[in-house]
Amino acid sequence: MNYDIIVIGSGPGGYVTAIRAAQLGFKTAIIEKENLGGICLNWGCIPTKALLKSAQVFKYINHAEDFGLNKVEGSFDFPNVIQRSRGVANRMSKGIEFLMKKNKIDVIFGTATVKKGKKVSVEKKDGGVEEFSAEHIIIATGARSRELPNLPQDGKKVIGYRQALSLPNQPKSMIVVGSGAIGVEFAYFYATMGTKVTIVEFMPNIVPVEDEEVSKHLEKSLKKAGIEIMTNASVEAVDTTGNGVKANVKTAKGNVTLEADIVLSAVGITANIENIGLEEVGIQTDRGRILVNEWYQTSVPGYYAIGDVIPTQALAHVASAEGITCVEKIKGLSVEKMNYGNIPGCTYCLPEIASVGLTEKQAKEKGYEIKVGKFPFSASGKATANGDNDGFVKVIFDAKYGEWLGCHMIGNGVTEMIAEAVVARKLETTGHEILKAVHPHPTLSEAVMEAVAAAYGEVIHI
Repeated sequence: MNYDIIVIGSGPGGYVTAIRAAQLGFKTAIIEKENLGGICLNWGCIPTKALLKSAQVFKYINHAEDFGLNKVEGSFDFPNVIQRSRGVANRMSKGIEFLMKKNKIDVIFGTATVKKGKKVSVEKKDGGVEEFSAEHIIIATGARSRELPNLPQDGKKVIGYRQALSLPNQPKSMIVVGSGAIGVEFAYFYATMGTKVTIVEFMPNIVPVEDEEVSKHLEKSLKKAGIEIMTNASVEAVDTTGNGVKANVKTAKGNVTLEADIVLSAVGITANIENIGLEEVGIQTDRGRILVNEWYQTSVPGYYAIGDVIPTQALAHVASAEGITCVEKIKGLSVEKMNYGNIPGCTYCLPEIASVGLTEKQAKEKGYEIKVGKFPFSASGKATANGDNDGFVKVIFDAKYGEWLGCHMIGNGVTEMIAEAVVARKLETTGHEILKAVHPHPTLSEAVMEAVAAAYGEVIHI
């Protein structure tokens, strides 16, 4: 069967690409080996947020007195919390199924292998093999949890994010290796639910890609929540022969042994590019990623790649935007190249983190003369009324031209606020224009305006 476009993988990169292709009039098929929605929807972005919401509600219940309410003895059923998360993921997956039907996209279940001559071979679950062809084949096979040689995952005592989302019982203690978004989100969830959690991070700061002030503030907040944090540390080996796990951790002061029920490995991801036919077709790769040009074309005409399989930010919204850009370029529309310097990043622990653009350190290293403004949520009426005024908004501007170089937020609700900075930077909005844009009161978003005002010496409420 011939198609205009075949998309391999139905994660947020793949299914969005397929829908946009269908909207543009292409006869489109999508191939998926497991569940529609891919890892993000089924085992990542969506179910983790469901777990984190349960943790947040549990925290509110146990702090009812802080809101003038009668004390409540909060308790929970851990399997039910997990079941709710799985239910949310399943409902969203069915939503993707509806969108496929609505847009008349053929869904083919099976394991895909790209072939020469713009063909794709699909091995079905029953063992049968079927071949399809298309003018354009887009690879969006995503990624999986990265395994370190000294930290092999057995799925029971040393686990990845997938097992962390579906544990049958709550562990009493857990070691989380790695403090990126995945690591700190799971650390926060399990610690809030009562698990004793220790984070081990190789770099000097947790969430090391964030602005240093944000990293240090999060470390302080997580420690206050009872999470132990070891930075400049690495797990050298694990012993799983006993009832739990013993981890040998190398630190600046020497090696120590940590004991826990479970170790969660959250040290990044590995692209799913093995055994999909890249070598046979001649598609070039480098360091475990598929090489593409600015329009996501691989080294072989007619084959494209987007999302976690290429060397760009491994974020769901990046994959979606890349897919849309890719098919619009194929259609011949006037398309703007992706600006990877204006991609927002969000971490959904509590306090949340949201950021876009340059950190203060990066701006200085690039030679900018900068203006920096910072506004704490402790001075925000809305945050105080919400009962959670932990965190701040930090903005960085070029002193010469007023260009908004970076925005970094930490606090409850900031992942819903960062889009203001993304849009403003896209429109090349200056600091003075943000100052003169009236923000509603009382809202958390006022903190953005106040932080900008602080950068220009005009702040009112601090």
